[in-house]
Amino acid sequence: MNSGALATVGARNAVWDTTLAGRVDSALGIGLPAMLRSQWLDRGRRYVRSDHAFAQLIRFALVGGASNIAYALLFVVMSGVGPLVANIVGSLVSTAIANELHRRLTFRAAGRIGWFTAQWEGGGLALLGVVISTAALAALRFWAPGLGDLTQASAVLAVTGAVGGLRFLALRGFVF
Repeated sequence: MNSGALATVGARNAVWDTTLAGRVDSALGIGLPAMLRSQWLDRGRRYVRSDHAFAQLIRFALVGGASNIAYALLFVVMSGVGPLVANIVGSLVSTAIANELHRRLTFRAAGRIGWFTAQWEGGGLALLGVVISTAALAALRFWAPGLGDLTQASAVLAVTGAVGGLRFLALRGFVF
């Protein structure tokens, strides 16, 4: 990284430490000394950027959220051609975005894993996740047809979370 880039990063940190963090502290009534607050922020940033499994999980969740936003935007933009086409395009593009972000950011594997391999293996895992979650929800509907809406929504969240966790483990252990 060149010195100009370092100066820019330093300037952004200075803005956060003096302006935004002070407003957050004031709003929460924390009033931490600037040096201590800066140390905590720096430690947090270093940890989230590390290769610890939990730090990767945090980045995995952030990438997942970003790809869900991309999906929703694509779905809305493509809705004029019909919901089926919008769903397919949104799913394919957001999965490709997520796979690339996982390759570059979550698992930092851009030097080890090529784009095509990440798309092929990550896309296969995403497809497997859709099959597993669909089968689980179909089984739930078959074995417990009288569930209320809140219970069904909770089951969808539980299944989606479990599939996401399995996808994280598979990406971390086998793909990247």
